Amino acid sequence: MKTRHIPLIIIALIGMSIQVMGQGIILPRPCPEPRPHCPRPLEVPTQPLKVKSIRLTTTIREQAAVTHVEQVFENDTPFVIEGVYFFPLPDQVSITEFAMWDGDKRLVGEARPREEARRIYDQIVRSRRDPALLEYAGKNLFQAAVFPIAPHSEKKIELTYSQVLDAEQGTVAWRYPLGTGWRANGWIPGPPRPIPMQGSHIRPQPPAGARVRISGEIRVFSKTPIKGIYSPSHDMAIDRKGEQEARVTFETGASSSPRDVQLFYTLSKADFGVSLLSHREPGRDGYFMLLVSPNAGLDRSSTSAKDVIFVLDTSGSMADAGKIDKAKAALRFGVNALDERDRFNLVSFAGEEHLLADRLLSGNEKGKKDALEFINKLRATGGTNINDALLGALRQLQSTGESDGRPRMIVFLTDGQPTVGETQAAKILANAREANKTGIRVFSFGVGYDVNTLLLDSMASENRGAAGYIEPNEDIEIKVSNFFSKVNHPVLSDIKLDWKGVEPELVYPRVLPDIFHGSQLLLVGRYKTGHKAGLTLIGRVNGRERRFNYADLSFAEGRTENEFLPHLWAMRRVGFLLEQIRLNGESKELKDEIVELGTRFGIVTPYTSYLVLEPGMRDSISRRDVPQGVVNVQAAPMAMETVDVAGRSAVMSSKRKAALQTADKVTVDLPAGSSESSIRRIGSKTFYLRNGAWIDSEFKAEDKLPQVTLKFGSDEYFDLIGKEPGLADFFSLGEKLTLVWKGKAYLVQND
Repeated sequence: MKTRHIPLIIIALIGMSIQVMGQGIILPRPCPEPRPHCPRPLEVPTQPLKVKSIRLTTTIREQAAVTHVEQVFENDTPFVIEGVYFFPLPDQVSITEFAMWDGDKRLVGEARPREEARRIYDQIVRSRRDPALLEYAGKNLFQAAVFPIAPHSEKKIELTYSQVLDAEQGTVAWRYPLGTGWRANGWIPGPPRPIPMQGSHIRPQPPAGARVRISGEIRVFSKTPIKGIYSPSHDMAIDRKGEQEARVTFETGASSSPRDVQLFYTLSKADFGVSLLSHREPGRDGYFMLLVSPNAGLDRSSTSAKDVIFVLDTSGSMADAGKIDKAKAALRFGVNALDERDRFNLVSFAGEEHLLADRLLSGNEKGKKDALEFINKLRATGGTNINDALLGALRQLQSTGESDGRPRMIVFLTDGQPTVGETQAAKILANAREANKTGIRVFSFGVGYDVNTLLLDSMASENRGAAGYIEPNEDIEIKVSNFFSKVNHPVLSDIKLDWKGVEPELVYPRVLPDIFHGSQLLLVGRYKTGHKAGLTLIGRVNGRERRFNYADLSFAEGRTENEFLPHLWAMRRVGFLLEQIRLNGESKELKDEIVELGTRFGIVTPYTSYLVLEPGMRDSISRRDVPQGVVNVQAAPMAMETVDVAGRSAVMSSKRKAALQTADKVTVDLPAGSSESSIRRIGSKTFYLRNGAWIDSEFKAEDKLPQVTLKFGSDEYFDLIGKEPGLADFFSLGEKLTLVWKGKAYLVQND
């Protein structure tokens, strides 16, 4: 096949500061000149070419980032076609290479005038009247003509660009908006889009469940030690090589709603690096996230020795499905992982408790040998005496005193409800409060569904620990062993924060947990006004109180680039409110706030249900039931949290609540009965599809905001996007839209 250079066209929109990149898109177009095998204009597909795979490779050295993108597109038509490739770019980015593959030949491109690129894009958007293409409006664009694209073939595009990343308050941010372009590609289901050109070879929408391979690798090199590494968007594997190098990888099959890839990392020479991210829209409360990360290179002398008692339920039910054998294996792992400076004991309980020793043992070789012999002899028989086992462990740890300042914890594992001794959950909790006067941590694990979740949750929350649940299809050994690995090396305990110059509110978690080696503390909260602040971090290291001071932390005023923070805060706030209802009972105020937050941010809760109107259902529901332009939210008649104490539903509710309380990523979580075709999130906003129109969850008719009505595709419509580029992402939802933006309500209509 004859090869040729690819004409490249790079454009930059004057006066716009765009801080993000995006996914490339290929739009088929009629061949501009006679070429063999080109389709007739009416047969040219109007949808962008389908994306098959995306691979990102980024290297960051002292904040200079070089990113290489490989995209593979599919032409599933019977024609050789020409396409126009668009790729959104931020300011101050240098394209170092662009190439495409024609069979086994790699073709490198050349530049063309940017004015031509702007004209081509505007023509495509206006002629196709496809709102999904607006995702690229208002952004700097790299544009190239791509030919030939053979029938029923793949086309690989490569793009390499470099940029200098911003570092604010010692935190470096890298972002790749993987979500850009997915609506245009038709991978997010929704209302049918108009087809401006009638042809017999229009590419169909991807089938349900179709997936795209998306993978990425980010390598970070820095002379300044790298502390915390955090992504609010994706689960990433972090491989550290000392303090100055890290490799971060992720891989995901794109569902219908890919999310932008975000990565933050903290640079600091301090023992504990602190990173502050904030977000505040004008006239609203601000939201912040504080990340405290210990030195990755801490040696053993910098971690605290600990006292721990392992408490294992050996009642008869533990013999079922081999639970006792898996629990014993988990205990062996926990014992073998102890440091020789640690002290520990083992307690087994059924009808009565049995201790390995009447005192704490050293974590040396002899202590471990005795413990392993004790574990090997454990058998499952008898009832479940939770009260006496818990009190026995608390009394032994209390007897050690607080003179050495060691973190002290109980790891409590049971598969049943109290059946021997004190069986009333309220009384067991009261006894534990009376016995625990010195801040001993209790970590509880429930095995299976026949556990009292209210008791285990309360044991943990009232004693500065956490509750976990192991479902029948999960492995006890793996889950408990992972926990032991996490808490094995405390580096800072009894943590307190002393803020200066700012008064954060509604900060979560409410009780600050200890920081362990290899982990980090993540807090989210709100604030009223943005300004400089100071922070003193107080905690114990090896029994001695230490103070770490951080000056000139900046809470943003009118900056909105960290749009994930309001949603992350709302998730944790809802988790906290659900816990209050679970422990203290339901009240109207708590329920109303959960409904408001769940609706605004699209968070699934037991108190909200979203009415999804399917085709053909509208005739049976009156306009009074579902007012035009109003999101319909209904309170559930009775929350699951307030009824179920044991059973599968209780366990799942507890796990859901815990996931919200500890959320560190903004997840796509849809209500039962809903789908991606009825709810969307863009930035910090949530939209619901009602009667064919997308409604901003913040829109309330009673607010009587000034309204701006626009006809989709009109000159006024495009002029407004030119003046307010931030509207483009929202307008890309569809031809009918209600949006609250900067104190106004924008109503986009298609008739």
